[in-house]
Amino acid sequence: MRILETEHLTREFGGVIAVNDVDFHVEKGLVTGLIGPNGAGKTTLFNQITGMDKPTSGRIIFDGQDITGLPAWKISRMGIARTFQNIRLYKELTVVENVMMGLHFKVGSDPFHHRFSQAIKSYVFASRENREVYRKAMEWLDFFELSEHAQDFAGSLPYGKQRELEIARALSAEPKLLFLDEPAAGMNPAETSHLMGVVDKIRSLGVTVVLIEHDMKLVMNICDNITVLNFGMKIAEGTPNEIKHDKGVIEAYLGKDEEEDF
Repeated sequence: MRILETEHLTREFGGVIAVNDVDFHVEKGLVTGLIGPNGAGKTTLFNQITGMDKPTSGRIIFDGQDITGLPAWKISRMGIARTFQNIRLYKELTVVENVMMGLHFKVGSDPFHHRFSQAIKSYVFASRENREVYRKAMEWLDFFELSEHAQDFAGSLPYGKQRELEIARALSAEPKLLFLDEPAAGMNPAETSHLMGVVDKIRSLGVTVVLIEHDMKLVMNICDNITVLNFGMKIAEGTPNEIKHDKGVIEAYLGKDEEEDF
């Protein structure tokens, strides 16, 4: 069953077509990889789907609803969360406070209503709610084995754990669909191996995952389906085995030497 699909999605920047008539789909409960050379349009596609940017044309259907052009906060509350290529933690806040930020964002129907409703709540009620948010945040830290760092500043964590904290914050909003933009970027082999286990745990929660990644061993080992972009166009889709033997993909991206390493 498809949880997400795009229809003829296109994004132009002046004379440059970053995403060109792309039909992309994601099956519920699976891990889908989105790969391709630098500049292929992968992050631009993520941005269109998650509301960080608006497509020039085409449609985006999520869970049966047309979400084309909706703002990011609305899309987030509908059940799509994401991380970014560059870590975007509140590094001056503690680890648990970062996850609490994600939980607070989930409350309320829109940011303005949330601020208003919070302003009129009694001190006792607000304190009770904050205690519940803290409890849930700690549960997410336990899930990611980060609870021992709860009171550490986020910026003090090793790089790999900062990546995992960003994923924990995204998951705290309880999304149906999670986009990970190069989650293994900058990780050493041990951290990458641990990340593979993290993605498996996320899948076990029933969360559908889509990831952009250049580490092909990671992609081939954890993805159920893979879509390949090149110069903004979709050039292939299929299982990892089909993709690694696709001549067009090998020529455009993988290369013969890399193919033999899988």
